[in-house]
Amino acid sequence: MAEILASLSEALADVVESAGKSIVRIEGRRRQTASGIVWSSDGMILTANHVVTRDENVQVGLPNGESTSAILVGRDPSTDLAMLRVDQKGLIAPTWAGAEDYRVGNLVLALGRPGKTVQATLGVISALGGSWNTGGGGTVDRYLQTDVVMYPGFSGGPLVEANGKIVGLNSSTLLRGASVTLPYSTLASTAEALVKYGHIRRGYLGIGAQPARLPENLVEQLGQEVGLLIASVESDSPAAKAGLALGDTLVRLDSEPVRHIEELMSLLSGVRIDKQVTATIVRGGEVREVSIVIGARG
Repeated sequence: MAEILASLSEALADVVESAGKSIVRIEGRRRQTASGIVWSSDGMILTANHVVTRDENVQVGLPNGESTSAILVGRDPSTDLAMLRVDQKGLIAPTWAGAEDYRVGNLVLALGRPGKTVQATLGVISALGGSWNTGGGGTVDRYLQTDVVMYPGFSGGPLVEANGKIVGLNSSTLLRGASVTLPYSTLASTAEALVKYGHIRRGYLGIGAQPARLPENLVEQLGQEVGLLIASVESDSPAAKAGLALGDTLVRLDSEPVRHIEELMSLLSGVRIDKQVTATIVRGGEVREVSIVIGARG
C-alpha cells in the first residue's frame, strides 16, 4: 500500500509540474492576484473575467518567473471569461481533455499561480450534466462540478485530470456555493469570438418582457404554464419589423419553450444572428406564429 501511495504521490506531483508550465499569474484587480491559462504559444492568455476588473495596466506573471504587461483582447461576463495578450513567444499551451475523457469520481487537481509558484488542491469530479445557462445569459456546453477547494487566486486556473490533460477553466462566481469548471468546448467557442470581435455577439429582438402565466385553456395546448409578456418593443427593431406588439406573449422561439428571460437569452446566440426564426406568440387569446430575422447587439 505504501508503494502505491508513493507512486500516486509522485505521479500527481509530475502532473502539477507539467501543467504548471501553462499556468500564469494574473494581476488585473486591486490587491488580489488570480490565475490564467496559456491559450496559444504566441501570447494569448485565457482567464476568468471577474479577476480582470480593469482594462489597462494588467500584468501577467509567466511560468519562467518574469512579469510582463498584457493587453485586454476581450471579455464575456456571461461566461466569466476574458482573453489577454502578452508580447511573448514560445509559451507552452496545454493538452486539453475531451468531454469523453472524464467521469464522475475521477481524481482532479485544481491549480493556480497566485504567487510565483504553482499551488494545487486535490478533489474529484462530483457532477456532470448537459448544457446550462448562467445567470448572465451565457450558455455553457456542459455542466461540470467538483469538490476541490478554490483557494484565493485560483480563479482562472485549470482543472487537471490525473493523466495531465486540462479539463477546463475554474470559476468561483458562476454558481454560488459550488466550484464550476468551464469545459474546453465552451472555452474554444468563446475564445474564438473574443479574438475576432472582442466580445460575444448576442442575438437581439428589441423587446422588454416579463414572465406571465398563460390562460388555462392554452396551458395544455402549448405544454407550458408561463410565457414572456411583451411590455415594450423598440422602434425599428427585429421584433417591431416582425409585427410583435405590446401585450403579445412570446411562448416559443424555433419550437423551443420561452418561459423566462434567461431562456430567451440563451436562444439568442450568435449563430442565430441574421437568420429567420419562427416565434410562437399568444395574441388576443389565440396562438400565432411570426417570422423574425434575429438582429445583433453590439
